[in-house]
Amino acid sequence: MRNALDPAELNAAIENVHRAGMPGLFAEVRDGDQVWRGAAGVADIATGRPVTADMRHRVGSITKTFTAAAVLQQVESGQIGLDLPIGRYLPRLVPGERGDAITVRMLINHTSGLAEYLPYAYPSLKAYPALADTGPQSLDDNRLTCFDPTELIEMGVTAPAVGAPGGTPGVYSNTNYLLLGQLLEQVTGTTAERYITRNVIERAGLQDTELPAGPYVNGPHSQLYEAWFGMIDPPRDYSVYDMSWVGPSASLISTVADLNRFYGMLLAGEVVSPSSLAQMQRTVPVVSQEGKTIDYGLGLHPMEGPGQGTFWGHGGTVWGGGALAMTRADGRRQMAVAVNLQRWNRLDSSGKPQPHPIDDALAALYRVAMYG
Repeated sequence: MRNALDPAELNAAIENVHRAGMPGLFAEVRDGDQVWRGAAGVADIATGRPVTADMRHRVGSITKTFTAAAVLQQVESGQIGLDLPIGRYLPRLVPGERGDAITVRMLINHTSGLAEYLPYAYPSLKAYPALADTGPQSLDDNRLTCFDPTELIEMGVTAPAVGAPGGTPGVYSNTNYLLLGQLLEQVTGTTAERYITRNVIERAGLQDTELPAGPYVNGPHSQLYEAWFGMIDPPRDYSVYDMSWVGPSASLISTVADLNRFYGMLLAGEVVSPSSLAQMQRTVPVVSQEGKTIDYGLGLHPMEGPGQGTFWGHGGTVWGGGALAMTRADGRRQMAVAVNLQRWNRLDSSGKPQPHPIDDALAALYRVAMYG
């Protein structure tokens, strides 16, 4: 296993992603005490302002690891039973037989069978996953909409089920994590955001990480360009956006340094107990939002290179932004990457996303960052 960080190789790999069409991206890679930070491209296409590696960024579903960790802390203190039915805690939100059949664990690992609420909350996405029949109009319409999480949950719960409770492969659904937010509120007597801030973000000493209350990213940050599969051309900036549409599922703002710090501490058993971490690393097959079957644990998923050991972490996207954070099981090697363009793949005649040079360039950057 070649471990040493090669700054020249990393600089070249990050530049290649920018050259392939990504407006701007930045990253931090760690190997033990060695740290490399890099950035390439622009934070603002109009002004040419460059991205920098210390920028704050919307990191999307990486939020799920934080929410899962918060729930597991409550499992440790005996307030939540991991294999108890969600109906015991939230009978009004998941009523009847489903509330009895769906456990807390099934919500965290996406095997609840509950549908994704997003196509119901965003009318122009109603045809999802048939991408060619979707449109970006409601992304604009909902820029400053303040959604009520219980209304979003109701959309997901009343939609046709995508599987039987506990069945595999599970289907990735933000409905699960909005329910976990309500569960945290129920058992802690405070909002999920406040609990996660106090017991996960602050406990890990993350200075530049927050669950935002308003539509703005505080501090230095990039614009976030959404292309919606070529239907928004040129891509539009969605950096100002009310994140109540995802809440404790995907609203987190962080930095690449904070993400590496968090996952390092999590995998060292310093955010949840070692036995809770072991639960988080028990995986089941889950169909991702991109339609690929992945292994998924409790708010964590593994990535492996041939003969290279397992990395654990999470990826995330929001309108216009994305991030991926991965830490090797022994905690030594870490990578966090943030990008400021999303859904850059145009659709082919059959409505499938076409390959794009950005895909290969990003994959190459991840390889160099994780395996050297």
